[in-house]
Amino acid sequence: MQAFTTHDGLVAPLDRENVDTDLIIPKQFLKSIKRTGFGPNLFDELRYLDHGEPGMDNSKRPLNPDFVLNKPRYAGASVLLARQNFGCGSSREHAPWALMQFGFRAVIAPSYADIFFNNSFKNGFLPIVLPEAEVARLFDEVQSQEGYRLRIDLGRQVVITPEGRELAFDVEPFRKHCLLNGLDDIAQTLKKSDKIRAFEADRLARSPWLVGSAGK
Repeated sequence: MQAFTTHDGLVAPLDRENVDTDLIIPKQFLKSIKRTGFGPNLFDELRYLDHGEPGMDNSKRPLNPDFVLNKPRYAGASVLLARQNFGCGSSREHAPWALMQFGFRAVIAPSYADIFFNNSFKNGFLPIVLPEAEVARLFDEVQSQEGYRLRIDLGRQVVITPEGRELAFDVEPFRKHCLLNGLDDIAQTLKKSDKIRAFEADRLARSPWLVGSAGK
């Protein structure tokens, strides 16, 4: 997965609480077993004025002009600002996939649903927890200043505002290590491939009958 070290990005404010995973990526778009193609249907119910279905040409669908991600001032945003309990609802890795494929690298909120929070780290997407009062201040600043950007420094664990204010956030050391080095679960396992091969060779030498048994 793509490593996350530092990121400087335009901020888009999604000013609503309890955003569930079905709102992030609706269930009708979960039929594909591929990890690509979910970005165009991120927040589908909010972005478009019609009902979306798989296979539709999204470029021809009517956009909701009132939805934040459709406003020109937030075009190209890569940091999402959200309210409490973001990512609640059913478990689906498609939620961070859709956010990343739309162009987001991180989300900032006061709290998250546990499964979404865990899935985000596993896919190289950074969910940052900041105090609710600080998130509210960021909402005010984003909405009052066009082109508002934040710099995220994962190594130092700080979010830096345009005027230089540093907002510290916590991240579990192992998750931080994985993000900084771009290591997902498969990559973590492959780092131990020599030990795995050695174990398999030793087991086969001690129990050669396992090969014959496995082939039956």
